[in-house]
Amino acid sequence: MRGVLFDGERAEVVDGLEVRAPGPGEVLVAIAAAGLCHSDLSVVDGTIPFPAPAVLGHEGAGVVEAVGAGVTHVAPGDHVALSTLANCGACPDCDRGRPTMCRQAIGRPERPFTRDGRPVFQFAANSAFAERTVVKAVQAVRIPRELPLTSAALIGCGVLTGVGAVLNRARVDRGDTVVVIGTGGIGLNVIQGARIAGALRIVAVDANPAKEEAARLFGATDFLTSTEKVRELLPHGADHAFECVGRVELIRQAIDLLDRHGQAILLGVPPATAEASFRVSTLYLDKSVLGCRYGSSRPQRDIALYADLYREKRLLLDELVTRTYPVEDFEKAAEDAAAGRVARAVLTF
Repeated sequence: MRGVLFDGERAEVVDGLEVRAPGPGEVLVAIAAAGLCHSDLSVVDGTIPFPAPAVLGHEGAGVVEAVGAGVTHVAPGDHVALSTLANCGACPDCDRGRPTMCRQAIGRPERPFTRDGRPVFQFAANSAFAERTVVKAVQAVRIPRELPLTSAALIGCGVLTGVGAVLNRARVDRGDTVVVIGTGGIGLNVIQGARIAGALRIVAVDANPAKEEAARLFGATDFLTSTEKVRELLPHGADHAFECVGRVELIRQAIDLLDRHGQAILLGVPPATAEASFRVSTLYLDKSVLGCRYGSSRPQRDIALYADLYREKRLLLDELVTRTYPVEDFEKAAEDAAAGRVARAVLTF
């Protein structure tokens, strides 16, 4: 079996991977497509510490091949989109509808793969950069067969994170003003989430002017190449400012762009030890700085919702797929993603 293996120093396509059969409460999925997210690249460059060797990938879709005992909501032959959220479903946080806070789903990587007899870690409880993977049943969400799997793959991370941050965490309301800093895969989904929520003005900010066309397609009403002129468009500031890059200076700018009662929502991932600073006095007018994990999502509900919004032509998915690459071209896909030449590169199997 082929897959993209990170050995602790570099990632490359390898043969000879094996994955175990699904146990109780698990699902074996044949991956058809997987999005290349910057989180995968962040493992390779060390921004996200992760044990090695590990099969990368965490944004995938495919077809169920087998299910373990007790699994009833999906069956062999079903098309599914995968989430990374291997929550337990029984702890107080899961019971309160906050599966992203489940302590059983954070920092406990398993090793369902082997290569040359050696166990291999699973990245983000998912490892979608393999021809087959085993996930917890709660991670597999059935989707309509007419939804292209290359598009469906992107729901599991970029859409859940970006759209979810808008609808679930920030709770953007009709008539609100929104600033989105960074218009990569996450930023574009924040933009369309704000559009779906009914935001009146959506200001996209990206240093690359070539990204304006896509930003406007997804719902941006304005596009700027820096935050310096945001106040010309929104003199009082924004109701919501989303930082989607992961740079501490941009976090500061997001906070400084807020109107009274505004919210800065942090989605970008800076290095684990990074610290950001801001003037404390700027928060006293009921402003907030919000962290957001995985769009504060409930994947079994949200993935199905986003699939329905896609069918109603209210959520863009096909347009997120800038280019597809056979898995053998992983290095080219990673190069294009790192250079910002694609909103989302999708690997196919």
